[in-house]
Amino acid sequence: MATGNGSRSDVVLEVNDLRTYFVTRWGLVKAVDGVSFQLRRNETLGIVGESGSGKSVTALSIMRLVPSPPGHIVGGSVHLSGEDILQLDEKEMEKVRGDRVAMVLQDPMTALNPVFDIDDQVGEALKIHRNMKGNALREQVIDMLRKVRIPAPEVRIRDYPHQLSGGMRQRVVGAIGISCDPEVLIADEPTTSLDVTIQAQYLRLLKDLQAETGVGIMFITHDFGIVAKMCDRVAVMYAGRIVEHADVRTIFNNPKHEYTKALINSVPKLEEKTGRLAQIDGQPPLLYNLPTGDAFAERTPLPTLEKDFEIRPELVEIEPDHWVQLSHSSVAEFDNYKHLVPYGAEY
Repeated sequence: MATGNGSRSDVVLEVNDLRTYFVTRWGLVKAVDGVSFQLRRNETLGIVGESGSGKSVTALSIMRLVPSPPGHIVGGSVHLSGEDILQLDEKEMEKVRGDRVAMVLQDPMTALNPVFDIDDQVGEALKIHRNMKGNALREQVIDMLRKVRIPAPEVRIRDYPHQLSGGMRQRVVGAIGISCDPEVLIADEPTTSLDVTIQAQYLRLLKDLQAETGVGIMFITHDFGIVAKMCDRVAVMYAGRIVEHADVRTIFNNPKHEYTKALINSVPKLEEKTGRLAQIDGQPPLLYNLPTGDAFAERTPLPTLEKDFEIRPELVEIEPDHWVQLSHSSVAEFDNYKHLVPYGAEY
């Protein structure tokens, strides 16, 4: 089932009922527990939520980089331009990873190898996927560095990561990500280590690169300010599940899930004077001991029903392209609830 604006042919990434579990001594950790979404060409999808909500594990699952053991992708599908990459063997996946789908990690200092210079690291994907070498490879690496606006790239290619600032290292990681013109670029909190000025420059750079190449960007963050600047649509995750999914204007102007409302309210507003910042009471549930029903039931400010703790709510479309995981206590707000279609169902 298509969601959002545009035709289904625009969809470059479709994730359906993705489930990734970790076997630990405490129990089975359901880090990603039935996640579904679509990403279109030239679109930025924001994945937001508290730490531990499953955002990064979702990205690693798409890249097939979940450490095993203890992690296992136990169900679902990930279609990249129609091909289910979860069905590929590791050799086939190596041809996809870094070429058709790439990832920018949140800490560039650990993402880059300290013993190789920038030339080697940016050029690696081009050697593997484009069979480039010699002067042609060097010129392409310089061009990639120029695209991410690193000054004097002809000189910088001989530098090592420790010789670059945090912002420049992040740009190098971005250059590696876009070097093979991927269909999908996953950015996992890429601005975490950057100051505000460099952060703004980096976000502008990503949008410029998207406008130039048409790449679909999956942007993982916990910063709603970045979401407002960068994203076309937003999926809000909680305890390994998506609890609300809509375009960015709807999420900010008309959020329906109590967790989404709480996240937005917890962001301080410059135009409002307040004595105390809003907070979300309680703690997220332990992923190895998830409740049978609504994972947010114990933290919601709404009155709860017994069913909320017993029956897992479904993600349903309450209005065009606005999907919400409705608890039983919030159903009364929607008179036509019985006619709503669960995400992934056929009309």
